[in-house]
Amino acid sequence: MSTPEVSVVVPAYNVEKYIADALSSLERQSFSNFEVLVVDDGSSDRTPEIIKSFSDRDSRFKLLQKPNGGLSSARNYGIRHAQSEYIALLDGDDIYGLGKLANHVTRLRSSPQIGIVYSASQAISDDGTPTFIRLSGKPIKRDPLAALLCKNFIGHGSNAIFRRCIVDEIGGFDETLRSCEDVDFWLRIAATKKWHFYREPKVYSFYRVRPSGLSFDVQEMKASQLRVIIAACKRCPELIDSLLPTAYAYMSRYLARLSLTAGDVTSARKFINLALVCDRTIFLLDPRSLLTLVSVYLAPLSQLAIRRSLGSGKDTPS
Repeated sequence: MSTPEVSVVVPAYNVEKYIADALSSLERQSFSNFEVLVVDDGSSDRTPEIIKSFSDRDSRFKLLQKPNGGLSSARNYGIRHAQSEYIALLDGDDIYGLGKLANHVTRLRSSPQIGIVYSASQAISDDGTPTFIRLSGKPIKRDPLAALLCKNFIGHGSNAIFRRCIVDEIGGFDETLRSCEDVDFWLRIAATKKWHFYREPKVYSFYRVRPSGLSFDVQEMKASQLRVIIAACKRCPELIDSLLPTAYAYMSRYLARLSLTAGDVTSARKFINLALVCDRTIFLLDPRSLLTLVSVYLAPLSQLAIRRSLGSGKDTPS
């Protein structure tokens, strides 16, 4: 058998409700020269059985199992077993759109300077219904390093396809981070100044907003984001004076949205006020930041609208 051109790494932990949809979206791809490394990260439900049903009928699908170590650990484990030139990431509860692999691989083949390809994304609710939430993936600044320091334009962990050699150069995902590990990874790539990020404006990725995924520790998220920002600034100290206030403003804006999602309006307003102090221009230049500002001050009406869009009376998207 020839070596596959793409290794799709799928971390899976207790996703028996969703994993079949994720893997079926790979079966439907027009591009077929791939392997799927599904890393069962110590699941206690039927996730491994469902994965095995795919591997039994299609040799491209492989079940890898390890003790629970978290998302970064599962991704790194899968990458270490990858045979291919290109690595694609797909979380076990998300979905690839038709043609994603073909589109992104064609782009990577076309230019050796492009290291990472990603697309616009659409959020889907727990039952797979599309929501009004769409991420264009357009960076807010021309320099990807500066843009990533403020906002993760790739959007989520099921979007990017990148060259395997990049991991050899910069290392894998930081397993000590409880969140923001993907942003840290992209920032380390951008800091090399070697690889270009390419955005496909068409929606090719669908990320699921799950009720179980909406419980989070805002303070823990804040600590992880601070770690990532500080590490990025140490690698590229020239960014500190010009970008740090803006980076903190975007971080505070994001934490405000998370707090609002969790129903903590008081904390949401504290964070949004901090963002205004750090750099109020983000609300003039970035529509999503302005939307967050308005949503925080219109709560709880904004919470109700988001909940209804997800088909849930309890949880809201981050």
